[in-house]
Amino acid sequence: MSFSILAACVIVVAALYALVKRIETRLVLLVAGLAMCCISLDPMAAFKQFDKSMTTSSLIISICSSMGFAACITMTKCDLHLVSLLTKPLKKLGIMLLPCCMIVTGIASLAIGSLAGLCAAIGPTIVGLMIRAGFRPAIAAAAVISSTLPNYWSPGSTDNILVAKIADIPVMDMVNYVAPKILLLSGLSIVFLLLVCILFGDFKKGGFNVQAAPGADIQQKLPDLPEHPNLLKAFAPLLPVVLLFVVSLCFPEVKMSVATAMLLGFIFTIIVTRESPAAMCRKFFDGMGHGYGSTLGLIIAAGVFAAGLQSCGVVSAFIEYLKNSSEIAKLGASFGPYLLGVITGSGNAAAFAFNEAVTPHAAEFGMEIKDLGFLACISATLGRVSSPLAAGVILIAGLAGAEPLDVIKRSSIVMILTIGVLYFLM
Repeated sequence: MSFSILAACVIVVAALYALVKRIETRLVLLVAGLAMCCISLDPMAAFKQFDKSMTTSSLIISICSSMGFAACITMTKCDLHLVSLLTKPLKKLGIMLLPCCMIVTGIASLAIGSLAGLCAAIGPTIVGLMIRAGFRPAIAAAAVISSTLPNYWSPGSTDNILVAKIADIPVMDMVNYVAPKILLLSGLSIVFLLLVCILFGDFKKGGFNVQAAPGADIQQKLPDLPEHPNLLKAFAPLLPVVLLFVVSLCFPEVKMSVATAMLLGFIFTIIVTRESPAAMCRKFFDGMGHGYGSTLGLIIAAGVFAAGLQSCGVVSAFIEYLKNSSEIAKLGASFGPYLLGVITGSGNAAAFAFNEAVTPHAAEFGMEIKDLGFLACISATLGRVSSPLAAGVILIAGLAGAEPLDVIKRSSIVMILTIGVLYFLM
C-alpha cells in the first residue's frame, strides 16, 4: 500500500470521526478533500473540482428550482393542507392503520423531500393517530421514517438529479427507470415493518401505558394542521410531479424540464393561495439560494472529497478491486453508503461522495451507472433512517415521546431487509 493511500485512509477515518461529532459536513468534506490533494502533491485538483461542481448547470437548474418551489409551499402552508387531507380518512383501522399511515407518509414524501421536514409536517398527526389507536410510540415513529422511498418518484429528488447527471440522461428517464423498483421496495418496507410490529408486540387495542421520553414537548412547537383542508392548496405541492409524469408518459415530445414544472407549480400556488406575488417571488428565489447553499453546497464538497480520493489513488485501487466481480461492486454499493449513513446521520453526504467517486466507473466492473448510482443512493437513504444521529430520527422520536434508539431498533431491521432485497434486484 502506497503512502498516499495510507494517508488517505487516515484522513477518511478522521473525517468520519468529525462527522460523528456533528462538525459541519461541508467543511469536513472540503478540508479532507483538500488535505488528500495536498498529500498527493496536486492541490489544484481540489480547486478545479470545486469550480467544476459549482457550475454544473443541470444540477443547479433542477435542484434550485425544486428548493425554491418547496420554500413557497412551506410559506403558504400548502404542505399542511396536503397532510391534513391525506390523514382524514384514517379512522379505527386497527393494526392495518400502520400500512395506511406509511402509504400516506410516502405520498407526502413526494412533496416534502427532507426527512426532518417530512417528520415536522406529518409527524404530529401520524404519530398521535397511531398512539391513540393502540400502537407503541416507537413503532409509530418508525412508521414515519420508514416510508420515505416514494420520494424517488419525484423528479425534484436530489439523488435522482445527481445520478441522471452522471449517467447523462434526462431526470424523468431516471425516475421512470427506478419507479417499479421503488414501488416494490416501498411495499416490502410496509410488510417488513408490519411484521416487526407483530414481533415486538407493538400493537394492543387498549393501548400502552408509557411514559414520554425527554423531548416529547417538541410537538407543541410545530404547526397545527388545518381542520378543513383546501383541495386546491393540498394539490399544489404535487402539481409539478403530476405534470412531469403526465408529460413524460403522454407527450414525450414536449420535453418539459424540472424547472418549468416547478415554475408552473409556483404560478398555480400563487393563484390558489392568493398570496402576494411579490412576497412569493422573494420566497422562491430565497429558497433557490438556500438550495444552492445547502444541497448543492454538499454536492460541491463531496466532489472535492472525491477528487482527493482520486488524487491519492484510492479510487483507482478500489475500482481495480471491484473489476474482479460485479457482486463485490454491488456489495460495496449496498452496504458502504448504508454504513456511512448510519455513522454520520446524513444520507446525502454518503450517497454524493460514493457517486462522485465510484459510480462514473460502473461500466468497468459490469454495471450501468444508473443501477450503481440508484443502489448507492437507496443504501445511503436507508442508512440515514437507521441512525440515531439523523435530525429527522431525533425529531420524530421526540414527537412520539420515545428514545431514538428504540425507534431505530425497529426501523433498522426493515432497512437491512430492504437492502437485502435490493441487492438481489440489481
